[in-house]
Amino acid sequence: MFFGKVIGTVWATRKDENLQNFKLQFIQPLNAKGERSGEPIVAVDTIGAGQGEIVFYITAREATIPLPVDMAPVDASIIGIVDRIDV
Repeated sequence: MFFGKVIGTVWATRKDENLQNFKLQFIQPLNAKGERSGEPIVAVDTIGAGQGEIVFYITAREATIPLPVDMAPVDASIIGIVDRIDV
């Protein structure tokens, strides 16, 4: 599980049928200090996150777990919105 910040939305007129009811979001990976870490990625939004929100996301094969299908072309999924980080 990783931290990221939603920085934009991908608008697609056509996408895989298993993703029809989900938004695709651009997220900027963050480190534990909230600093940018790497290049932005596209993630399936499974929870309704909005632009500017800090989120949890998962990658690889586990990214399909939150979806209501067995297989989908997904490399990353947003699975939670961060309310607060106490260090």
